[in-house]
Amino acid sequence: MKKQKQRKEIDPAQTFAEKVRDHKDLESRWAVFQEARVEYFRGKDFASFLQKHQDLKAILGPHQASSETTDDIGSLLLKKKLIIRCDRVVKTVRPGKTKLSKWPARLELHPDQTFSVNDAFFAWTFERRRPLWQTVLSFLVPIVTLACCLFPVFPHWCKLVVLYTCLTFLAAVFTLLLLRLAVFGIAWILLGKRAWFFPNILAEEASFKELFRFWPEPAKEDEKPPSWTARLGFAVVVGLIGWFCIHYGPDEAARTRYHRRVSNIIDEVLEWSPKLALSGNQTKTPTDLNQTQSNQTTMAEASVENQKSNVSNDYNKAGAAQQYDDTTEDDSSLGKADKYDSETSGTTES
Repeated sequence: MKKQKQRKEIDPAQTFAEKVRDHKDLESRWAVFQEARVEYFRGKDFASFLQKHQDLKAILGPHQASSETTDDIGSLLLKKKLIIRCDRVVKTVRPGKTKLSKWPARLELHPDQTFSVNDAFFAWTFERRRPLWQTVLSFLVPIVTLACCLFPVFPHWCKLVVLYTCLTFLAAVFTLLLLRLAVFGIAWILLGKRAWFFPNILAEEASFKELFRFWPEPAKEDEKPPSWTARLGFAVVVGLIGWFCIHYGPDEAARTRYHRRVSNIIDEVLEWSPKLALSGNQTKTPTDLNQTQSNQTTMAEASVENQKSNVSNDYNKAGAAQQYDDTTEDDSSLGKADKYDSETSGTTES
């Protein structure tokens, strides 16, 4: 009996408002109203929505007889304080624009709380019911947090699964963002159009279906195309940044050292075991082992370089000695030839 009374006490207008708000055909946006975020819709969109979905009027029940037109239904929602009429804060056209924005970002309370279709905004005053999946996620949050804290004691295979899953997810996200940026830059430079694929991928308030919508939103009517000088300057700046990153980027040795450091950190987390730590067998961490191997490799490379330099010095010394011997032999040969010439000339004179 109590449940039947509670069901009878539910206001049909409240049920109607919840159905309309959750319906995907009613276009709505989020804005700031008195330092709070609210979801609002336009009066003309509400009128066109009711014309397409006449069956929703049956939810009003006893209020259906007095709510035949759109203005009557809007006035009923205002009377029940399910919606409030708002007005845009900025009422002047901004520089560079030809008309006011269709969806203002900041709203204020309208002095006339009557329903209107022409240039009227209405914000919902009630909180939307939380779906079941959000309730389940709210219970999973502390469990996931506890699992993250206990990650070092996971088995080795479980650590690998978590590591590669996170790396795959991050690589997919950053690849998607870079592709979006590249497509936007090419389209903006060559065609002068702003085309963002997956336009809602970074949106804070979006449904799961809208989040992965692929096609970009249509261009605004009052949006002016960028000038060719701005596009050319942007292309030059992007080219200079690319050249600077390629020309002054880290060399192969620096990348190897950085990769070795990252590998040391990952190996230290993956190889740590509570059993070995408690038994005292894991006294030397993988980082120390890798550092020792790195030092040994560096010392081996240094010794090889020293050997090469010593061989080079010996070769240079041998070449210099050979050159000195050749010069000495040449000088002695010249001395003998001069002596022979002088003796020959003396014999001829005698």
